[in-house]
Amino acid sequence: MEALELARLQFAVTAGFHFFFVVLTLGLAPAVAIMETRYVISGKKVFRDMTRFWGQIYVINYALGILTGLIMEFQFGFAWSGVSKFVGNVFGAPLAMETLVAFFLESTFLAMWIFGWHVFGRKTHCLLIWLVTATAYMSAFWIMVANSFMQDPQGYEVRDGVGHLTDFNALITHEGLWYALPHIVGAAGLVTGFLMIAFSAYAFLRDRELRRSAGLRRRAAMPDDVREDRTFHLSSMRMGVLFAALGSGLNFHYSHVKLYYLEEVQPLKYGQWADRGPEDLAFTQEQMVELYGPGDYEASSLASGAAVLMEELGMLFLLVAVFVLPFLLLFNLLARWRPLLVLTLLLPPLPFVATMSGWIYREMGRQPYVVYGELTTADAVSPVSTSLLAVSLTAFTVLVLTLTVINWSLILRTVRRGWRSVRLGAETQDPDAEVGPGSGSGADPGPDDLSTPVRL
Repeated sequence: MEALELARLQFAVTAGFHFFFVVLTLGLAPAVAIMETRYVISGKKVFRDMTRFWGQIYVINYALGILTGLIMEFQFGFAWSGVSKFVGNVFGAPLAMETLVAFFLESTFLAMWIFGWHVFGRKTHCLLIWLVTATAYMSAFWIMVANSFMQDPQGYEVRDGVGHLTDFNALITHEGLWYALPHIVGAAGLVTGFLMIAFSAYAFLRDRELRRSAGLRRRAAMPDDVREDRTFHLSSMRMGVLFAALGSGLNFHYSHVKLYYLEEVQPLKYGQWADRGPEDLAFTQEQMVELYGPGDYEASSLASGAAVLMEELGMLFLLVAVFVLPFLLLFNLLARWRPLLVLTLLLPPLPFVATMSGWIYREMGRQPYVVYGELTTADAVSPVSTSLLAVSLTAFTVLVLTLTVINWSLILRTVRRGWRSVRLGAETQDPDAEVGPGSGSGADPGPDDLSTPVRL
């Protein structure tokens, strides 16, 4: 393989696996925030238990996702120096903002949330997870600002072969940005929703008594532990269905709305949906060559195939999440029927496949350019030897695969152990006990209870 092919494969591996972590993080953050908000408002123990369980899964995925992000950034600087030279003046501000938000604000708020369970009051602690969610989406916003510029560069000018930012407002109001960002938000909701449904289904599947309890109407007749398990997993399952339905609807809508925009800025990338004959496609190819220079502007078979797969899976998700799963929640049918529970376990990988397909289509579909119409992929590659790129490709691939395996091993172990064994937010005293007068509003403990942790 040549240096260009190795560099492209290296970027595909590191960025693709990192995105798996990102999309789950973006889905779990608001889910956990909503769970804790419901706990603060209602005071119900089940929402606190859900916050701790799903929060622990979020923390695992976030921590290892940070490491894959560092690997991706390192390989980007190593193999694609031409990008930083050409658009460094344009990307500087957005990527600096992303770094400040992701590695400082988001990490700081998350650390305060993790270690502040018995330090802050309920409302303050809940506010922290909402700040984590807000900074996570701010980080995603700035990354998509940079990526949207690469898809359709605006607000810049080229001087002496280097791009310079001339209109910052054009970056943040980019039309493509406001099509792509909601699409990713929908994908995050879909990934998280299916994961919550499947993990709850696993609990019902392996416990016959718990599965039988889902069909009972009188919860008072159940043992306390079964009743608590039933409430926890049914609540998680219902919330998962809601997230999946909203995510699939949002994803499906913006995936189609965006096609009209693509037809204008990358007409041959849009080709597989357009009703065009060979002559029309050839004419468009000639126009693109005349406009931007030599190159094959039609999406490759891999990119087109990925787009078709994403489209078909999107239709399936809409059918399952909006029409089938809500119906199966009636009378807890989904939790009671073993064949349905088995099928539900097959759902989580599918959104990841669709997400990867969309990423392949988005990134490969703009070839032969990194910055469309300005910087070709060949010109963006660093002057690095083929042997060195092969070594780095092997090393980075091993690292990201190892981190991915560790991530899912820890998540699945957390699921197998169940929500009762979660360490996040654990305490020896009753979690719903009052901590001093007015503890719910964050007041200090009473003077006679010096063993009680101070709440801020």
